[in-house]
Amino acid sequence: MAGAAIWLEMPDGQPLRLHDWPLPQAQRGGALLVHGLGEHAGRYDQLAQWFNARGYSVRGYDQRGHGESPGPRGVLKHPDDLLADLAVVHADYERTLGAAPLLLGHSMGGLVALRAVLDERISPRSLVLSSPALRSHASQGLQRLAATLAHLLPSLRLRNGLDLQRLSHDARVATAYRADSLCHDRVSPRLADFIFRAGASCIADASRLEVPTLLLVAGDDALVDASGSRDFSAAAVRTKQLTTRYFANLYHELFNEAEPGRSQVLRQVEDWFERLVGPPGFEPGTKGL
Repeated sequence: MAGAAIWLEMPDGQPLRLHDWPLPQAQRGGALLVHGLGEHAGRYDQLAQWFNARGYSVRGYDQRGHGESPGPRGVLKHPDDLLADLAVVHADYERTLGAAPLLLGHSMGGLVALRAVLDERISPRSLVLSSPALRSHASQGLQRLAATLAHLLPSLRLRNGLDLQRLSHDARVATAYRADSLCHDRVSPRLADFIFRAGASCIADASRLEVPTLLLVAGDDALVDASGSRDFSAAAVRTKQLTTRYFANLYHELFNEAEPGRSQVLRQVEDWFERLVGPPGFEPGTKGL
């Protein structure tokens, strides 16, 4: 389990709750986790322990308006708040580790991580994207409405409409999510507009990818439109930095899927790690995560 609560203050005074799963003498450095819309980093305890078992210290954080980080749920002060926050958290963790971490982002967190990398706000050693929110199932009309309201009523708190039954084939995942007081179902027009715009811009900028990246795509994803990941993968292929793995019948939360799906996903992640740096204990020289 993560240790005692620690906090990191952003330049605008916003405190963010950090979650640490430290590993003394971590062989492979650190992994930084970025959670999705409506949830929080505490939900990643099982995944963090998986990383610990493979030689990584782990840090996660509750994005502003989420989890234990204060502020109205799902609300941003500025459109790029989440990108600026990640840059500060990443830099702080890099100082702690003495080296850049591996970065893993899920859903909205995958979008934030990828946009921050493409904007050169951060330079992680490598990047893992789990069901990134590169395209939405929302209609074009709803996306235009979000853009309008982002100017008129940017902090209006609306239901995010996430289909919790389609998080995982394991029904216990949705049950636990609903019972978790730190999860919420709110999104503001400013945040929704950021997600829509940033997803489209990531696909347009795919050829700028310069970080070794593993893209994990849930083929039966009801929460984000997997065609965004497919289009990003096709556009990024020329960079030779992207490895894409598709899981045709799995739902959105790949790391929380029912077995054997979850183990299949984690095996792909581990295989990718080993191709980059070798098995635990291997001295990778100049190449690595």
